[in-house]
Amino acid sequence: EVGLLFLGIFAAMPPALGYLSAHGPALGLSTPTAFYFGTGSLSAILDNAPTYLAFLQIAFGPTEINAASIAAFTATPVGLGELHAISTAAVFFGALTYIGNGPNFMVKAIAEKAGVRMPSFFGYMAYSFLVLLPILALNAWLVLD
Repeated sequence: EVGLLFLGIFAAMPPALGYLSAHGPALGLSTPTAFYFGTGSLSAILDNAPTYLAFLQIAFGPTEINAASIAAFTATPVGLGELHAISTAAVFFGALTYIGNGPNFMVKAIAEKAGVRMPSFFGYMAYSFLVLLPILALNAWLVLD
């Protein structure tokens, strides 16, 4: 079931990436910090791979993503900063919710089966926003821009 779900997600990505290629720059994401929090916001509710691809396409604009364009993009300090921001946020922000990272649900299910009381969906979000979001913001302040 999970494999079919991901197949569906990635089959639906090309039209979305085409749209973002044409219209993504209009979103106004122009700094690593903007890419960091933009990517992170989506990564908290969606898997990190499609989130990463979507924001990488926004960073690239109408340029096709291939080996040569990635090499050229990362050869510039701005491009490298945006790539670091997108990559970091796509991975780390998934921990903000149970749905942002597949293993979060798995750990919850295993713990509950073992009799460990786990927070509700919104309880987990409240806790993660209280504890994790300040750490992610500190990371942006220390590492980006």
